[in-house]
Amino acid sequence: MEPATLERLLADVTSMEPAVIGEVRQMTERLSLAELLADPGSTAPAIVTTSPLAVVSYKTLADQIERLSGQFSNAGLKAGDCVGIVLPNSLEFLVIFLALTRTRLVAAPLNPAYKPGELCFFIKNAGAKAVVAEGGSAAVREATAGLGVPVWTPHVDVRGVVGLLELPQASRTTVDAPNPDDIAFLAYTSGTTGRPKCVPLTHANMVWSARNIATHYALTSADRSLVVMPLFHGHGLIGSTLSTLASGGCVIVPSRFSASAFWGQFREHRATWYSAVPTIHQVLLARADSDGAPSSGPRFIRSCSAALAPTILTSLEHRFGAPVLEAYGMTEAAHQVASNPLPPLLHKPGTVGPGDGISIIDETGKHLAANAPGEVVVRGPNVMRGYRNDPDANASAFIDGWFRTGDTGAIDGDGYLTLLGHTKELINRGGEKISPGEVEAVLLQHPAVAEAAAFGVPDPKYGEEIWGAVVLRSAADPQELQAFCGTRLADFKVPKLIYVISAMPKNATGKIQRRDLAAFLKAPPRQINPAVVLEKSGASASPKNQITKGV
Repeated sequence: MEPATLERLLADVTSMEPAVIGEVRQMTERLSLAELLADPGSTAPAIVTTSPLAVVSYKTLADQIERLSGQFSNAGLKAGDCVGIVLPNSLEFLVIFLALTRTRLVAAPLNPAYKPGELCFFIKNAGAKAVVAEGGSAAVREATAGLGVPVWTPHVDVRGVVGLLELPQASRTTVDAPNPDDIAFLAYTSGTTGRPKCVPLTHANMVWSARNIATHYALTSADRSLVVMPLFHGHGLIGSTLSTLASGGCVIVPSRFSASAFWGQFREHRATWYSAVPTIHQVLLARADSDGAPSSGPRFIRSCSAALAPTILTSLEHRFGAPVLEAYGMTEAAHQVASNPLPPLLHKPGTVGPGDGISIIDETGKHLAANAPGEVVVRGPNVMRGYRNDPDANASAFIDGWFRTGDTGAIDGDGYLTLLGHTKELINRGGEKISPGEVEAVLLQHPAVAEAAAFGVPDPKYGEEIWGAVVLRSAADPQELQAFCGTRLADFKVPKLIYVISAMPKNATGKIQRRDLAAFLKAPPRQINPAVVLEKSGASASPKNQITKGV
């Protein structure tokens, strides 16, 4: 299937109302994030924050972006310089992000839950010239100590105007417009062998993806998106937010997801849709009756970043009276790659829908016919050109211009993609991708640990949960190891269970077989005979291997 073109994008919406067609035409003419906003002069609301309550119009947002871009220019930053953003979901995040990209700077949003060591790695790796963070963030202060990187604290006044008091004030000034090929966003995606890889996304990547999402879901100025995913992820930033701003709609931005407050916020601010990972959908479904959730109201519900069980999808549709559209996204493709369509077109539970620029290949790189399983590859104007400063990763990530996703799947006769599994060993915990190698590296820092392995196991709430196994050289218990990890890793990366074993399963070359560990450790410890399991798997291990502890 060939990548979409602007002509095809317009052809797809010829059945829409004239006003909607006009909005889509305007979207297709935008080439950079500086041109993202549907109508910079409109007094219609663009952003609503819930805590504290603030309503910012498109005109006010555009004015703030221009003013802050002048401040960034006067601060001595030049085109291509990177600035880190360590902020929760907020008005400040969005204004800072859009002002940075307007100034031809590169934004590197980071998870505020990261520990100082993690933040320090990302700030150094990105080459950040400054970091924008909350004033009370001790982790950011510790991470930047000794790096010579200034930390700027945003402030919001009672009118909802964002400012950076550390920078010289500037009125509206002339700033060169970004080029479509300028890098706008540094995102980090986990690798299976160690630290996350850096994904540079251009203005063109992000704008194309945002307008593609807006078109696919027929978003208009009448739509309001309740943002529940983190803005430092493509799901929250591009999937829920930039797509809405490109369509002239309004984004409702709580500082964090609260299941108990969700439906109250949805009603109060007249939201029409939301997008989330399956874990959040399941939480909302389980609480629906006790929270007095409506039986109708959303125009649609979107699910992405992890597989949604067909039974959960059906239950969501029945309970909330709205179509649930499962999508497929990844950082390297500026989020959305495929999605089930809106009614009256068919949406198929268990699939992630159709998408342009998707194919299936076999182990030799041959493109396969419909219904044949193989590796999912993608290409198109939303796909990155390559990982930053990582030629080895790029050599294996692309084949004949196609990006290798590492996922296995099949495309049916209608063009709908079904995902069948992962060829990579990333752990997908509720949409958070966790590198086993990163967790193992932390476990190996403990003086008592001789060998370590981290791996994912099925989990009814998160899809996958992270577990660990260690071989010890001196005494240590699992609780101690968890606490050790907790001081060096974000909470969601800390293994829920850590087993102490006497030897690791390895292949003929000595590589630890994480999947073999997952296969025999996911049963309750007292029911496992590791010697038998390891022997059946063909792994190298002594018959005397035993699990000695688990927590």
